[in-house]
Amino acid sequence: MTRRRAAVLTVSDGVAAGTRQDDSGHALQEDLTAAGFEVVARGVVPDDRAAIASALADLADACDLLLTTGGTGFGPRDVTPEATAEILEREAPGLVHLMLARGIESTPMAALSRPRAGGRGSTLIINLPGSPAGARSGLQAVLPVVGHALDLLGGDTEHQ
Repeated sequence: MTRRRAAVLTVSDGVAAGTRQDDSGHALQEDLTAAGFEVVARGVVPDDRAAIASALADLADACDLLLTTGGTGFGPRDVTPEATAEILEREAPGLVHLMLARGIESTPMAALSRPRAGGRGSTLIINLPGSPAGARSGLQAVLPVVGHALDLLGGDTEHQ
């Protein structure tokens, strides 16, 4: 069986400007590799809705699983969920519920996170928080069902 391909898109004005390290993107790449994914692309964009949507659309064509990190908070520049909604073909609210439930176990502030998740073609796209701990927690919350979600998006709808 071939390894599934993943990509990570970091959404951050600071990382895009080179004034901050991409710690959460690096953490997600490590976790994806440990989970058996081949990370085929990493990208960085500023907190700009059009730039995020464009990068998501481009990266979705290159991978099976596309994770974003950053821009899911409650601040005025946090527009990753809105950009993601523009390019999703179908939403997966259950994945969002899993991530929020896991996050709230650690901090009540997780209730202010506004991630989106869903499919575009056969690619699963998931928004994760911008902190390394939050990004890792969100990914770990959904990893048990990601394989099945990817099978379904790829057209394998047989019950096992």
